[in-house]
Order: sequence, then C-alpha cells, then structure tokens
Amino acid sequence: MNNYTRRYWPIVLYLFSCSLSFIDGSFILPENDPPTTAPKFLSRGHLYKVIVGETIELPCKVQNLGSFVLLWRKGSSVLTAGHLKITRDQRFKIVGDYNLQINGVKTQDAGDYICQLGDQENRDQVHTVEILVPPTLRALPHNGQVTARKGSTVTLECKASGNPVPTIFWFKKDVFSAPSHLSDSSTLILENVDRHHAGTYQCSADNGVKDRVSMDIELTILSPPEITVEKSWVHASEGYDVELVCIVNGDVNSEMLWYQNSFLLDATDRRSMYPRDERYSLIIRNFQPTDFGNYSCVADNALGRTKKYIEVSGRPGPADFISPGIGGFIDHYNLTWTIESIPPLDEIKLLYRRLLHPGKWHEYHIKPTPIRTDGSHFLMSYLVRNLEHNAVYEAIVQAKNKYGWNEISDIHQFYTRNHDLLLDIDMEYKMGISSNIRISPTYFGIILSIFMLVFYPIISV
Repeated sequence: MNNYTRRYWPIVLYLFSCSLSFIDGSFILPENDPPTTAPKFLSRGHLYKVIVGETIELPCKVQNLGSFVLLWRKGSSVLTAGHLKITRDQRFKIVGDYNLQINGVKTQDAGDYICQLGDQENRDQVHTVEILVPPTLRALPHNGQVTARKGSTVTLECKASGNPVPTIFWFKKDVFSAPSHLSDSSTLILENVDRHHAGTYQCSADNGVKDRVSMDIELTILSPPEITVEKSWVHASEGYDVELVCIVNGDVNSEMLWYQNSFLLDATDRRSMYPRDERYSLIIRNFQPTDFGNYSCVADNALGRTKKYIEVSGRPGPADFISPGIGGFIDHYNLTWTIESIPPLDEIKLLYRRLLHPGKWHEYHIKPTPIRTDGSHFLMSYLVRNLEHNAVYEAIVQAKNKYGWNEISDIHQFYTRNHDLLLDIDMEYKMGISSNIRISPTYFGIILSIFMLVFYPIISV
C-alpha cells in the first residue's frame, strides 16, 4: 500500500460504512433514497485572528445535511471527514456539530481552512486564520553593553519579531525624570558622543498583541577626565579652615593629584584629601600665610590628563549689589552691596557715572562702617546724591582689606525717578491705604530703599 492509499484509506472505509457512492467527485445517497431538500450552509466564511498558543473554533453549520459528509481540509490536506479525524495532530478535533477546534495554535496553523460539502455542487466554506504573535526583542550586542570613545559614532540596534510586525521605540532612561523618546527605528545612531550620552538606553517593541516588551543597553563613554571646580576663587584668612573642591567626570577611573604653585601636595596633619564619588576635596586646617597661592587639581586616566586651577586669596571677594535697579527718589539713590571678607575692610572705592552720555567717573573713597552678616560677609550701603531725575546710572565698587584690593565688581545699573512718576506713586500709595493698603511693585522698591536708609548706616562724603 503506497502513502497515498494509506492516507485516504480511512475515508474510504468511512464512506463505505455510510453506504455512499462517489460519482463525479460528489457524495450522493443511493438512488433508492434521494434527498428531498438540498443542504445549506448556515455559517459564513470569516477571518479569524488568534494569539499563538490559544484555542480557536471554526464554525461549519449546515442545514439539511442528510447523509452528506462534511470534510475539513487545509489546502490539499484532509483534516476530518464527518466526525472521523483524519489528521494525526492531536490538537485538531470536531466539536459541536461539525465545528473544527484547534488547541494551542502555532504559527504554521495560519492559512485557509475549508469546510467542504460533498454534494453535486461541491460547495465550500472558507475560513482564514491569522496567527498573532506577541513581539520579541533581540539586542545587539547580545550582552547589552556598549563601550565607545569620546567623539565617535555609536549605533545601537534592536531586532524585533512578531505578527503584526512590531514598531520599535527608543528611550533614554533618567533616574530624575521620565524617559525621553529618541527614535522609532530599529537602530539608534549617536554621533560625536561625549559623557552626556552615557547611560541606559531602552528599546521597546509593540504590535498590539499582549504587552510591550523592552530591553536595556548600557552605553559607556571612554574619555579623558573632565574637571569642574566648585569655586575658581576661594577667600581665606589665617587661622581658618579652607575647603577646595574639584568635580571629576569620566567613566575611566581617574587618579586625582593636588598641587600648590606647581608643587605636588601630600597629606599632612593640617592638609587632608577626601574623594567621594566624583567629588574631590582638599581641606586645609588652621590656614597659614604660606598656604596662599594658586592650587590645581589634576586628573589622569588612560585617555588623557586634565587640569583646573583655584586661586586662594585673603583679598576681599568682588562686591555683589543687592539694591533694586529702580530707585525711589528723583535726585539720589541708595547703593547696597555685600562683600566676602574675613578680615575687616580698610577702604572702599566707589565709582559711578550717568549712562546716557558716558563721561568721567565720579570716584569716592569711603571709610567703611559695614555690618557683618556672618563670619565672612559684610553688608554696606551708600547714598549717592545730586543725581539727575529720570536718568540711568552705572556704578562699580572695589574694596580693600589687609591682604589688598579685590577685583572690581560687575557694573550695576540703576534708575532715578521723574516728577510725574513720583506723583503717580504717591497717589497709588494713598489709594492703597484706603483699599486695605494695596502696595504696588513699584512702590515696593521705594519701601526697600527707605528700609535700607533707616536700618543700615549711610556713609556721607
């Protein structure tokens, strides 16, 4: 018996047992028992989508079947004849009347399934089965670790499979905020990378079947160390403690060295060096005159060396103006500033000029009577008189202590009022009192200036 005969022999036996004869490709009843009503499909062909691994049931309902036999086949393969199962696949079976059930569907089960009515018209009902496959991901490289040099181009890749074809999304993770969306392609290209590109990148695949899947790729950037200093200028005085801080970035372990005026520093009883993650501190206790000077922090790794400088000085720090830009008066203005200095201030130099037609600076040397706000800062105020109304001025300040003069401050611009605006402000003030004292932002500047005049010393020429 050849394979073809062996395959269809059960059908022949079944047809024989049903006393049917096969004529011209159709199954008919014996001539002495003709059907009275032609069979009719009650169900209709349909497209079925099923997720791989699940169970599907394909309907085939026929009215007036009589002695006809229903065949289920897929392509040229016969699966069932009536209630007789032909295929050896145990996942297929007939349920209900003649519905075909497939358990644990596989990707190869996709295709057209034909319920065939063996009558003279040889009619078929076709169901199409599409197998939906959840997305799967494969990252390249497989270990999810990528290392690149600073300035190079990096290509991260994720391959996805599934049905329908998944869409890939790229994100960069951030521990402090939500992931940032980067691309919808299977590859993510990063050009001219630096340390800011380092981190965890996530590729996600989604095709609407079950849950989205994700994989992480860790990108490490190899680069020479990058140094930032907390302060490039540090104020110090004898007997006090001073801390210098350098912050080192770089993914290759760096060796940190400290120098004073080009001389390598070692730890002593007064000098300590503390590394903490990316933060490197040099602490000098009981500061001495020999400790003043230029310091540098030098970081070395396999890719290069970086150096940053810090000046440690006893001179005052630059003046920082805190008075508002808009004055409250038409012919004078109260300048207020703070200065960092541990020793007392010996002298203040104030210069100002009108901005519209810049001319000669008006210069004043002031014997300071400042207020100390903490151990290292002073607050000072000075009333500049004989100004023109509705004008713009600029001022600079320089201070001196026992270690010398500081750097000249940044320019501070301020404005004097005009007569009309002052009348408007006075009206606003009176109306404010009659309306639960509503004070305008403009008037607030006047109050602040008066406050400084009353509660802080005013130094006259």
